[in-house]
Amino acid sequence: MEEPVLLLIETSTESCSVALAKGGKIISRRLTTTPRLHASILAPYIQEVLLESGIDIKDCSAIAVSEGPGSYTGLRVGVSTAKGLCFGVGKPLIGINTLQILAMQGIGAADKIVPMIDARRMEVYSAVFDSSCHQESNTEAIILEKESFCELLDHNTVLFIGNGVAKFKAITDHPNAKFCNCYPDAAAMLIPATESLQKKEFKDVAYFEPFYLKEFVAGISKKSLL
Repeated sequence: MEEPVLLLIETSTESCSVALAKGGKIISRRLTTTPRLHASILAPYIQEVLLESGIDIKDCSAIAVSEGPGSYTGLRVGVSTAKGLCFGVGKPLIGINTLQILAMQGIGAADKIVPMIDARRMEVYSAVFDSSCHQESNTEAIILEKESFCELLDHNTVLFIGNGVAKFKAITDHPNAKFCNCYPDAAAMLIPATESLQKKEFKDVAYFEPFYLKEFVAGISKKSLL
């Protein structure tokens, strides 16, 4: 039996990363945390990891992409690219919740893991996971307050992980709170993507859309229209 090959794409925040896995191991990876580069750098990153590994896109078993929540623009770029590749080479599409990706990056570090993706003002996209990365609450948009997660913190050590944790770190002093300010990484998609491949849990390439959680709101241009 051939070893499964997975192309992993993560673009849900300012960061953009791509990883290629074969036989359950990451064999090539690219990542940048420079914002607003997704559209220009994603395709070159994909080409680079394939060339570096000597693997053709047609040899991939499936293509996995972070499905959200997260940045509207980033998610559109990642999902559109993944769908285009799947259409072009006839490969199945796997979608991974972005909060699960972050939880995988903190697995085993505390009794509970609470990923936080930065949203507007004091808001974050979040959910609660156990130490083995099983989701225990719904994915929600939460407005942070000093009392947020108090009951959880009173009974558990809790790792808050993601690019939204600085907001909560600034307003809580609970001794059970741990923090890891980081971005979701495509390499952390490997385990859930492999599980989806084994179970044949694939997305409908024609109709799959990112999980935005909230509707996109366009900003008002500061430039005069006159």
